[in-house]
Amino acid sequence: MSPEHPRSRAGLLQRLRPRPVDVDLLHETATAVLPGLATGRLRAAVLADPARGPVLVLAEDERRVRTPLRDLAEDMTDAGVPPTTAAVAAALTDLVAARPVSDGAAATAGVAVLDWTDRARAAVGWRVVVRRGERTVGWTPSDRADAAVVGRTRTAALARAAEAGGVLRVEGPVVLWSHPGAPMLASAALADPARLLARIADAGLRLVEPHVVVTPMRPMACASAAVAARLGETGEACVRLPWSRLPDLRWL
Repeated sequence: MSPEHPRSRAGLLQRLRPRPVDVDLLHETATAVLPGLATGRLRAAVLADPARGPVLVLAEDERRVRTPLRDLAEDMTDAGVPPTTAAVAAALTDLVAARPVSDGAAATAGVAVLDWTDRARAAVGWRVVVRRGERTVGWTPSDRADAAVVGRTRTAALARAAEAGGVLRVEGPVVLWSHPGAPMLASAALADPARLLARIADAGLRLVEPHVVVTPMRPMACASAAVAARLGETGEACVRLPWSRLPDLRWL
């Protein structure tokens, strides 16, 4: 077999290498897109910084995010964002949607869901999240939020979780509960487990020793203890909990 010509290798590498997102394109797109993404409490703009050049600033209540456009352009390039106005605008929209949740937003719109407690994905706990479209972003209390503020925010989030809605589907001895608008909100129904059990009974399924199998961002499975044990052996990361354990889950 003849060796590959150096020009062929160079051409292949050129095709595989991401096309860079230009800072000027990013600046122009951000200037056009950000005003439409700002809200009454969110300021989104590109500001001049004498030391770092143009900087993207996202400010909402006590939360501040400042990112130099040159760094952001490199991050977009590394992520494979095509250097087009439409693609960069979509990436900016996602960036704004993923911004940190302010204490005020968590207090007025937070919903309690179950999330992984750590990267090992061996346990779940309650977390307050705020929905932004199909995305949900977790809340980390700021240094300004004292224990009373955190407690009130969590209590309100549990109340909203019970009203978050969802879709129930029966598949044999298993009930699947999902949230089509925002997958992370499926477990919000567990904030009121009695209501969920009543919905399951109305669907014609009586669970003996009810258990729930939780995988954050996936539909939630409810079944009797024996069936739930088999569901937990599929190989996918999940947590199997008896109904009685739900009140003991900790907050993250």
